[in-house]
Amino acid sequence: MGMQINLKSKLALISASALALTSCGAGNAESSSTEGKPQVLTTFTVLADIADNVAGEHLEVESITKVGAEIHGYEPTPKDVAKASEADLILDNGLNLEAWFEQFVEQTDAPHEVVSEGVEPIDISEDAYAGKPNPHAWMSPVNVQIYVDNMVDAFSELDPDHAADFQSNGESYKDELQTVQDDLVGELSTLPDKERALVTCEGAFSYLARDADLDERYIWPVNAEQEATPQQISSTIEFVKHNDVPAVFCESTVSDKPMRQVVDATGAEFGGTLYVDSLSEADGPVPTYLELIKHDADTITEALTGGNK
Repeated sequence: MGMQINLKSKLALISASALALTSCGAGNAESSSTEGKPQVLTTFTVLADIADNVAGEHLEVESITKVGAEIHGYEPTPKDVAKASEADLILDNGLNLEAWFEQFVEQTDAPHEVVSEGVEPIDISEDAYAGKPNPHAWMSPVNVQIYVDNMVDAFSELDPDHAADFQSNGESYKDELQTVQDDLVGELSTLPDKERALVTCEGAFSYLARDADLDERYIWPVNAEQEATPQQISSTIEFVKHNDVPAVFCESTVSDKPMRQVVDATGAEFGGTLYVDSLSEADGPVPTYLELIKHDADTITEALTGGNK
């Protein structure tokens, strides 16, 4: 309860600072909002890229958080609140991903939509988060097609004149998502049952593992503390040994040292770095969501099937 009060107090101070920022530049903000395209703000870069594909040329889409940001424990800045106050629509993932977002959005008048609405959640099975939905639903190309439908509806309400374009953009993008899904399933189809395991640092791949018929295993369930206990590491080592798992993985936003211990103890390959919570810069390996999910799918299939040897 004390943490909630502190967060509210912090957000109140942020909101006051944001008001000062917006007041200083009120003339410019009003001019840009009336003369420009409707402004759509997302909570993180992955959602921004998906939304941009649906919006096409008709909406201006921007992410609150920047490339490489840790989304779970993000702390909004006065500039974030100021930016949100100018938005025509805010999109968030939901499923308890953005712990900071619910009270943050109360400081603004902008409407918001939860893009994971309609996704069948997979619950986290252990630790302090047991029973809560795994928030990483976008790590499934199947789920992201639901995200796209929700964005099409929200954008069509925001800008009815371009509803047909949003619908067309969404359908084209969903076709690309389905191709990634079909390729992933097809390439893993020859993998022996015992080796059909996806072992990662964080439990961020429950939805992808479900869609690809893989047994998911991770060192920690949610990337909040970013610390692995000896028990978590030893349990992962035992699982990898027992199942002859050929390769293990870790995510770009955390240290891979705990998983390197698993590699040293089991002889499994380190299969590569996977991307989850953030895109890369434009010249990086995953500047778009499609490139992110393709990268992860290719990295997983090559390592598990021996294609990288």
